[in-house]
Amino acid sequence: MRDDSGRLLAAVTLGKNVTDVLRRWRPPDDAQRELALDFLRHLRDHTLDGLWRECAAGHITASTLVLDSTRTRVLLTLHSKIKAWLQLGGHLEPGDATLADAALREAAEESGIRGLRLLGAGPVQLDRHAVRCHPEGSWHLDVQYAAVAPPGARHVVSDESDDLAWFPVDALPEPTDDALRRLVARAVRA
Repeated sequence: MRDDSGRLLAAVTLGKNVTDVLRRWRPPDDAQRELALDFLRHLRDHTLDGLWRECAAGHITASTLVLDSTRTRVLLTLHSKIKAWLQLGGHLEPGDATLADAALREAAEESGIRGLRLLGAGPVQLDRHAVRCHPEGSWHLDVQYAAVAPPGARHVVSDESDDLAWFPVDALPEPTDDALRRLVARAVRA
């Protein structure tokens, strides 16, 4: 991690917000409750770098499942590195004021859609998955939100995607994973 006062201040300020979000969140089940506790332990053990990509032990990320205005379709990205259909999201940045801001920023950057509105007051679910951000491997500790796009929203494929498309919530494409299927089901119920 670079040692500059702006980045350190961002780590403290954003870190407090992430901690508050995880403490206030009402997990939908025991597995999600345990994952929230794991994320909080990570932040306690990595106070100054646990939010940033440079933390080899793992780092917090934010993602957003985008639903259309009717909540019957979901916008997914065919991720250019993973080669699977996923929700939109990525790494936190020092300019993010809150975790929710980071989730919306990532969704807007990757979809080109402005005016996304988060559903609910907090995350829909958490997910921990292995990534190759470091030669020895690392973890994304992903805080997953859901948002609704404005009526008639048009998306634009970003450099991070091989494709971007709307799918019915009950007919997700392959390849995808169980974490995405759970996220879609929870978001539709939100």
